[in-house]
Parts: sequence; structure tokens; C-alpha cells
Amino acid sequence: MKKVIYILLLTLTALTVSAQPDKRDVRRGNRDYKKENFKDAEIEYRKGIVKDSLSIAANYNLAADLFRQDNPQEAQKVLDRISEVAPASEHASDYYYNLGDVAIANQDWQKAVTAFEESLLRNPSDMDAKENYIYAKKKLEQQQQQQQQNQDNQDNQDNQNDRNQDNQQNQDQNQDQNQNQDNNDRNQDQQNDRNQDNQNNDSQDQQPKITPQAAQQMLQAIQAKEKETQDKVKKEKAKALQSRQKEMNW
Repeated sequence: MKKVIYILLLTLTALTVSAQPDKRDVRRGNRDYKKENFKDAEIEYRKGIVKDSLSIAANYNLAADLFRQDNPQEAQKVLDRISEVAPASEHASDYYYNLGDVAIANQDWQKAVTAFEESLLRNPSDMDAKENYIYAKKKLEQQQQQQQQNQDNQDNQDNQNDRNQDNQQNQDQNQDQNQNQDNNDRNQDQQNDRNQDNQNNDSQDQQPKITPQAAQQMLQAIQAKEKETQDKVKKEKAKALQSRQKEMNW
């Protein structure tokens, strides 16, 4: 904020001469500021603001002092406090210039571009403001390009996630279909087994049943066959015995 260091303090020191209730505090703050006693300068400027909260000189120089203390966020708040009165003052160009510098420090590129534009509208010959405007605009374009790229990457990632989700759903459906097919196959096998068992039972049921009379006849036939066989065996034995007896008599 070179304007804060050189132009700001000179112009606002002149401002404080004009019967301002905070002029002594601001002058003491300016002396401390020039000696780079920034903490002491801050105290004096804040004293002046207590007496006149909208004092352009006190707020303006306090913002410069906070900036030199590497506190641009607080400097921004101080400049915002006089945002309604400073643009109408004779120091409007310097106000917007310093507002732009603070915005650069905060990396608020859009606000920086707007501030330097306002500064140039009031002082078109300010080359420093032009250089800072070009710098801030370039950084803003880079930021917008990066944001667009990030958005494109996010869109691509979202699309990929959607495709992955669709693929997963298809896989789940295929797994469900395969599971259903396996269940159907098992059910069919079980049904085939039951059908086979039923067929075997039917075959057994369809075999001809033997009545008691038929069973009695079959038993009598078997017994007769056995008696016939026994009689034949006895005859064979008697014949053999007779042959031996003849041999023995002979």
C-alpha cells in the first residue's frame, strides 16, 4: 500500500488540520506511523475514532496502519466503516486505491478490480492504479478459469459417479436374476425328485395284488411239487439199495 505510506498520511495529515475533534489523536498517530511504531499509532487512531466514528482521517490511517501490521482483514472492516462518506470526499481516489490494495491482500480479486476501477474513474492518470487494476483483473480471470475447471471436474466426477452407480445397479440386478435362477433350478430339481418318488410309489401301487385263494393254490402247488420230488428221491434210493442187495447176493 505505497499510497497509504506516502500519499495517505500526507493528505490526511492536512485533513486533520481543519478543526476536526480527533485531529490531535490523528497527528500523534501519524508521527508514530512515520516512525513505524504501528501499535502506538493504532492506539492514537482508535482514540480519534472514539471521538468521531466516521472520521475519514482516523479510519483511513488506521486501515493503513493495520495493513502494515499484516492485518488486511481488519483493515477491510475499517475501510468499510467509511464506505458511505469517503467516496464523496476529495480523497475518494486514494480511498478506492487503498481499498483495492487491501482486497489484493485478502485475495478478493473481484473487489480489487472494482476498487481500482473506481480509483481510476476519479484519477485516470494514476499509473499505479492502472498497474494494480491490470494485475487484479488477471488474477480474477485466473480464479474464474480455475473455478470453471473445478466445476467441470466436479461435473465429470458426478457423471462418473452416476455411471458407476448405474453399473452397480445393473450388477445387483444381474446378481438377483442369477440368484433367482439358482433358486428356480433348485426348486425344479426338488420337484423332479418328488415326481420321481411319486412315480416309484405309483409303480409299486400298480403291481398286481395276489388274492388269498391264489396264494393258497400257489402254496398247494409248491407243496405238491416238493412231495413229487421227495417221492422221486425215495424211489431212486430204493432202486439203488436193491441193486446193492443183488450184488451182495450174487
